[in-house]
Amino acid sequence: MTLTNYETSTVFLVDDDDRIRASLARALDKRGFQVESYPSAETFLDAFDPKRPGCLVLDYGMPGLNGLDLQKHLAGMNAFVPIIFISGQGGVPESVQAMKAGAVDFLEKPFRQSELLACIQTAFENDLAARNAEEVTKTARKRFDLLTAREKEVAIFIIKHPSTTSSKEVGRQLEISPRTVDHHRARILEKMAIGSIAELIDLSGSAALLSGDP
Repeated sequence: MTLTNYETSTVFLVDDDDRIRASLARALDKRGFQVESYPSAETFLDAFDPKRPGCLVLDYGMPGLNGLDLQKHLAGMNAFVPIIFISGQGGVPESVQAMKAGAVDFLEKPFRQSELLACIQTAFENDLAARNAEEVTKTARKRFDLLTAREKEVAIFIIKHPSTTSSKEVGRQLEISPRTVDHHRARILEKMAIGSIAELIDLSGSAALLSGDP
């Protein structure tokens, strides 16, 4: 199911400064956000569940595993979590490094509450878009697996040769009749729950349907 709102999204707040962490948590809670606070990257990782939607508001310069280390660790887990860095010490090199690694933004303390709220809104949008895209991919791959061997052969040929659209030419290449090609096309569209071959070709790119094919 496609996610369309942020009701289940959580702001995961990680900062070793108890005062700042508590202040931010209160402010976000008053704004209606679900907030979970952690005093270190390590405690966050202990509780981390990649299935939970949300974003990470992360202090850059913590002792032990710092913010950039946590960002790298999550990337190594193939866990997509939009990150908003906050820092009282970070400079241009640090912010550039964090942004290049995919951070939503890098806010220097003290920052305006409106800045953080705008970043959280963007982060939630990014998170939901990524989760929806992942769901589309999973659904497409499951449907693709429902195709028969011959239907997959026809689908793969069409995907790899998008300029070859006529049933006659596809049939000639696959050594089957145009009528058989038409039959397989109809079954492919039905099983994939799409309306056209153009959609199949578009979907093949976003869902990487041919990732396991030579």
